[in-house]
Amino acid sequence: MIYDKLSKYSESGVYPMHMPGHKRNTELLPAGLPYDIDITEIHDFDNLHDPHGVIKDVADLAAKLYGSDRAFPLVNGATAGILSAIGAHAERGDKILVARNSHLSVYNAIALFGLEPVYIVSEADEATGISCSINPESVKAALEKNEDAKLVVVTSPTYEGVISDIGSIAAIAHERGIPLIVDEAHGAHLGFFEGFPRSAVQAGADIVVMGLHKTLPALTQCALLHVCGELAGADEIARLLAVFQTSSPSYVLLASIDRCLRMLESEKDKLFGEYKSNLDRFGTEAEALKNLSVLCKGGDLAHPGFFAFDPGKIVIATGKTSLSGLMLSDLLREEHKIELEMAYADYAVAMTSVCDTSDGFERLSRALMEIDSGSSGDGAGEPLGRLPYIPDTREPSIMHPPSDALKRSGSFVPVAGATGLTALEYVWAYPPGIPIVIPGEVIDAGIISHINQLVRAGNAPRSTYGRLPFVYVEKSKIDVFAADFE
Repeated sequence: MIYDKLSKYSESGVYPMHMPGHKRNTELLPAGLPYDIDITEIHDFDNLHDPHGVIKDVADLAAKLYGSDRAFPLVNGATAGILSAIGAHAERGDKILVARNSHLSVYNAIALFGLEPVYIVSEADEATGISCSINPESVKAALEKNEDAKLVVVTSPTYEGVISDIGSIAAIAHERGIPLIVDEAHGAHLGFFEGFPRSAVQAGADIVVMGLHKTLPALTQCALLHVCGELAGADEIARLLAVFQTSSPSYVLLASIDRCLRMLESEKDKLFGEYKSNLDRFGTEAEALKNLSVLCKGGDLAHPGFFAFDPGKIVIATGKTSLSGLMLSDLLREEHKIELEMAYADYAVAMTSVCDTSDGFERLSRALMEIDSGSSGDGAGEPLGRLPYIPDTREPSIMHPPSDALKRSGSFVPVAGATGLTALEYVWAYPPGIPIVIPGEVIDAGIISHINQLVRAGNAPRSTYGRLPFVYVEKSKIDVFAADFE
């Protein structure tokens, strides 16, 4: 039974360096499944899709805390907010500017609403290969070339914590009278305390979607959507939220959002003060690492492609060791009872929050020191490649819009033989959930190489139809290939 399995795991002593942000901290938060308060929409308990009572109070508090004009509590995660926000600001056939390192939910919205994406591609960080901040000049150039674009969509912070210059990007979009949507699913904690970058709401974005559960004390699926300024279509967003969210919302989740916001309102200085102290201490201790390194902490070198970085993300690079990110994650789990958020080819991510304890940080620090001392610096010292891989051209080749490509018929061919063919499905690694291959995009040798790298590192990607190592492509005749990646 799921409940029994969860109960057993909660007693195992494994420390959660992963979502959700409440970190199962039952000293700070109450424990147990609340069957006694699980209700439906009955008299005097308001309506999520037409709030005038207690749910409106939650929405108003969220807007007040973050400084937005209007806020929507979400119980179907940030995904419902992304789908609704994009659908509310573009019509079928419209062209929109999209950061290529966006989450799969953004691409689902593009396909669902029949939109034509124009990709904005970030540079790759030389030291790690991860995507840098979106350059505002790239946005400006793309808008000048695509004057009919109706919308700009970027992700900030990224899964790894890289933050873009949202203020400048918003100003560029606003010069042309079009709104900026920011997927800030990993940034609900930003802007509350000195030392943390400001939030996208504070920076001038028009619509901001936040996943409360990722970095704050809220239950999984709890999120917020913020509307700011006159370019945002709040009424159409509200209509689509009623489409993409359940008609029977969980009041347990709504209560979790409410409690999270009220905790921020009354205790944010104390919570974030302790959080910042823990992060600073961890960063100081990370200076002693010789082979492992922590992004933007300890003795890590500067990253000129980062506009800003979320100090709450602990990205542990293994490129100078013989360890892969997955091997590091396994060591932490099996020998130190620490579960990380994700592991990729040559790095792993620990997610932290205001609910992490000083003991938890110290436990991670000691474990990394022990692993570091037992590892050799015999790695290549080079990143395995951009993560996720993005075609080298500034304008990735699109033969068909995703909505069209997904409806076309094709053939399954082994990945090794797909060079030059047009994909008719998504291929992605999860986490972080950013597509390596997008329907309508031409598969090149770099994409195939990156998929191979992920497989060798133990991060086998997924695909729409679940047929990897075969990939669904537009091809009139199917040849016979060996069913492997190489």
